[in-house]
Amino acid sequence: MFEWSGTRSQLLSLLWVFLTVNYIFCDVFSLHLGKYLDALLSGAVGGMNITEEFLLAFAIVLQIPMIMIVLSSVLTFRLSKYCNIVAGIITTSIQTYTVTMGGTLHYMFFSFFEICTGLLIIYLAVTWQQKSAA
Repeated sequence: MFEWSGTRSQLLSLLWVFLTVNYIFCDVFSLHLGKYLDALLSGAVGGMNITEEFLLAFAIVLQIPMIMIVLSSVLTFRLSKYCNIVAGIITTSIQTYTVTMGGTLHYMFFSFFEICTGLLIIYLAVTWQQKSAA
């Protein structure tokens, strides 16, 4: 079946990379839709006004999975465990909420993998146990 030979922190870091790449490519694909690109250029997409403040908020949210790539590998066990849980809950909740607003076929496709990956990250972090010093 599936066997991972690395550490839990390495696996979590890899999953954050996978999640981040999915976020990026979903947005890149969206730029290939004429109606979406027209809406983006007009400054209003899906009923949301694209302002500098909106983009800053979006950048902050997207920084979470990117910073978790590094933090999953460098933080102590306890801190990494709880940061992965919190970051996983935040990113998965946001993605789940945005799916309820509808979207394109490719958006729903990417969202499926993003939500499943977020749930896997949460599960792995919650069930992560520190190895006892022998």
